[in-house]
Amino acid sequence: MATGTLAGVEPAVRPKALFGHPPGLTVLFMTQMWAEFSYFGLQALLVYYMTQHLGFSQAKSSLIYGAYGAAAFFSPFFGGIIADRWLGRTRSVVTGAMLMMCGHFAMAFEPLLFPALALVALGNGLFMPPLAVQVGGLYADDDPRQAQAFSAYYMGINLGGLLAPLVCGTLGELYGWHWGFAAAGVGMFAGLVIYLRFRHLLPADPPSRSQTQASARIALTLKDWGDLRMLVAIIAVVVLFRIGYEQSGNVIALWVEHQTDRSVDLFGQRLEIPATWFQSINPLLIIVLTPFLMRHWSKRAARNGPANLLARMSLGCAIAALSMVVMVVAAALNARTGQPVGVEWVTAYFVLLTVGELLVIPVGLTLVGALSPVQVAAMAMGAWYIAKFLGSLLAGAMGAYWGVIPATSFFGLGALSVLIAAIFLFFLSRSRPIRIG
Repeated sequence: MATGTLAGVEPAVRPKALFGHPPGLTVLFMTQMWAEFSYFGLQALLVYYMTQHLGFSQAKSSLIYGAYGAAAFFSPFFGGIIADRWLGRTRSVVTGAMLMMCGHFAMAFEPLLFPALALVALGNGLFMPPLAVQVGGLYADDDPRQAQAFSAYYMGINLGGLLAPLVCGTLGELYGWHWGFAAAGVGMFAGLVIYLRFRHLLPADPPSRSQTQASARIALTLKDWGDLRMLVAIIAVVVLFRIGYEQSGNVIALWVEHQTDRSVDLFGQRLEIPATWFQSINPLLIIVLTPFLMRHWSKRAARNGPANLLARMSLGCAIAALSMVVMVVAAALNARTGQPVGVEWVTAYFVLLTVGELLVIPVGLTLVGALSPVQVAAMAMGAWYIAKFLGSLLAGAMGAYWGVIPATSFFGLGALSVLIAAIFLFFLSRSRPIRIG
């Protein structure tokens, strides 16, 4: 994807470079971090809020959770089209942030549950694709740092995800659900302020298609169409990964609450770890592991040349499948003893899932950024989130059977889905190796 030009840089207010990358990546990192703080803050509370405060059944809560997650990641496809055709990237990001902020504050009022979730889902669609596209726009096409940029950017997503359960979850559980939702709204406001303050460090918006004479027809080359077909294939396979992965915030949250012994001894006192805190394990591991992986990949690329990114995604899916095998064993132990299992089982699950995720999601974002034709870049980035949309929808439907089928079978189906994704990605990597950086 061709790089944009930077407009009106003010040297006096340049944030520090992130891992040797352009200062604009720090701006996008911080903007996305606060946006994800708000999103994951709501997510950490949502199932507990519906089951404990609103009195919804587990099955109904699971379906609502899945439908909300699906809508939040189906809307980016249309949000990308709107950004490409009419709003432009900056106005789309700002509009989406404002909608999400209003949605989070509306969650403080019980009758506004569904309108609030709709506002967050719509805002997310306008916000995410144009913001992510600007990551690739910071680099020239031949810049080797481009391959690692989305891994650094992904850290921002997960730093927000780490803080959200600790802040919003704690406020919600200890002081009232509405305080937790309000904190999520404040986080989105902080992200919007950062984006507007340092907008001058980001690529200038290309002309929207409605502003160009070529708006009636997109001129794509044969190579462009081939790249788009490959992206569609990758997105379709990642849906299978998402079916298993999305249970981490749904059924796994319930497993932690009901089937995990969360008590610990501290200074002679028996304390219980809040269930929402376990949602911070995954983002914490991402923040810790990402710098090591980036350093390892850079050294490996210098020694052996660029890696086959599809093969890397296949390995990630295989490792993620192992995380669900761990839960199969934990469920079998729980069924045999009838007692909650130790925290080491769910911790091992999150460790393996996180390693797999780091080899799948940021690598997939890199491929979307590199293979997308500039004319439809935001739309293509929005299409990437279709995988999360379908995965969340199917995971929510699957979660409705939690308690109906044995837990061992439930986790086994998740492992099978992710393993099939690993196999398909392996064959894609053999048919067309894609090496970047």
